[in-house]
Amino acid sequence: MSTPNWLALCDALRIDVQRALADLETRAERERVVGAGAGGDDTAAIDAAAEEAVVSRLGSLAAGGHSFVLVSEELGERRFGTADPSWWIVVDPVDGSVNAKRNVGFYCLSIAIADGPTLADVAFGYVTDLASGETFVAARGQGATRDGEQLGGELPKNLLEVVAFEATSPALLAAACAALPAEVERVRVLGSLALTICQVAAGRLDGLLTLKESRSVDHAAAQLIAREAGCHVEVLGAGGEGFAAPLDVAPRGHIVVGRDPAACARLAAALSPTMPA
Repeated sequence: MSTPNWLALCDALRIDVQRALADLETRAERERVVGAGAGGDDTAAIDAAAEEAVVSRLGSLAAGGHSFVLVSEELGERRFGTADPSWWIVVDPVDGSVNAKRNVGFYCLSIAIADGPTLADVAFGYVTDLASGETFVAARGQGATRDGEQLGGELPKNLLEVVAFEATSPALLAAACAALPAEVERVRVLGSLALTICQVAAGRLDGLLTLKESRSVDHAAAQLIAREAGCHVEVLGAGGEGFAAPLDVAPRGHIVVGRDPAACARLAAALSPTMPA
């Protein structure tokens, strides 16, 4: 059976999710709790509506004879098809859901396609800003694009002027800021890990680190986009699994993104006061 057209599928999923969110206009509608997700967080109406749109579309893919495992924030893992899976499809229907619930315009749909069960197996990444429509895409070994334009030329050279944090709390943020390298002049906390990683890939930010361990649904697609754009990505902690970490909804490692290994190492030093002894 031929490989699906992943870009066409992801574009269709983007339209499905945008339509679902358009039916929930107010903060009260979007924030209403309707259940609990496999990751342990409350499931809000906005999360449920977006995930329902994703599952419906992927059901059609399975009906066409494809077998795969869907990994998604709310439902966890679901196997589609009767044969051994050829693909793992890792989806966060609304990454940055706190922003989305409050109608703050920085949240995204994140989709990673993997030909195996680990982070190292991700072969295709798709992150689309659901507020602006800007879309980042990468295929393993083929580079990364933003709205069809190749990424990589905008990257700074040995510079860490503006750095972003994600997975934060005020206490962790204060400790990490105090430990940042001296060359960092500004920090940003934007509220969507996948979309923020893409800002580093686009050369708009100089680096990123997560102050809590993150889940593959949040970073699987974006880490490929960053690496294909020429950035260096590290997955630290989580028992040393790194890119061998399984694609599931458990928190597995701090994500560090920089221009090169040296930049990542300088950023990673800021994690020390935020990590358990």
